[in-house]
Amino acid sequence: MNRDCGLRAIEARNVRFAYPGGIEALADVSFHAMEGELVAVMGANGSGKTTLLKILMRLLHPQHGEVRLGPADVREMAAAELYSRVGMVFQNPADQLFGASVEEDVAFGPRNLGLSEAEVTQRVTHALEAVNAADLRSRPIHRLSYGQQKRVCLAGVVAMQPAVLLLDEPTAGLDPCGESQMIDLLMGLRRRQKTTLIVATHCVDLLPVRADRIYVLSRGHVWQEGSPHEVFAEPDHVAEAGLRSPLVTQLVEELRRHRRLGLDSLPLTVAEARQEILRWLAGDPTTCLEEGELA
Repeated sequence: MNRDCGLRAIEARNVRFAYPGGIEALADVSFHAMEGELVAVMGANGSGKTTLLKILMRLLHPQHGEVRLGPADVREMAAAELYSRVGMVFQNPADQLFGASVEEDVAFGPRNLGLSEAEVTQRVTHALEAVNAADLRSRPIHRLSYGQQKRVCLAGVVAMQPAVLLLDEPTAGLDPCGESQMIDLLMGLRRRQKTTLIVATHCVDLLPVRADRIYVLSRGHVWQEGSPHEVFAEPDHVAEAGLRSPLVTQLVEELRRHRRLGLDSLPLTVAEARQEILRWLAGDPTTCLEEGELA
């Protein structure tokens, strides 16, 4: 996606925030996401990721700077309007689920918008279908697995039909199958509803490599900003922020250094690695094939 075109869905301008006791979480941070973008906010624990999301959601108020939703300053927006346009899924489902049943929990937000019961029912149905949880509709919350809880949390926010969706570590605590399902759900929401997704994570192998842009935070500052290929092209710089390159990238870099694999760029995913290696083999296969390096 061209970062210079389109409209800014949400942005923070020169935001500073310190917790009681003087612990500075964000120091003059500027951030934006364009309409329909997937933006990853990455950083080690304590880097300021969750604080930034809470400020974008107006759950925390910065001591300096401002947050704008489109052209509007969020400080001047009514709560109902803001929370119908921006939704947040917290890392821990226990912080978000409180209804007795899945249906009651997902219906809570739309019902508090003053919608008719018919519209509430329609939104609950649509949201549960969107996260592949329609079969859980009547399930008591306490009988959900952790992965199911994550999906129901997402459904509760989707039912509000926000234009901007904030997610704090959406794959944390999930098994590999659950991680894959969550990523597919988010990509589907983005594709079908043109939702702007802002994902805070320290996991570099999954969502970040599919992002349009990445912000790397370190000690409350923006350490790097750019496309995934731009950010991960500087592995030493990424490491200084307490992160690492994707595992596929590390493997291919080792092959480039020690096995004379002549790739021009570093792939971030298995699919990219396969494509680049096949392209290289088609052009000049002799070095690795003669030595049996890739056999």
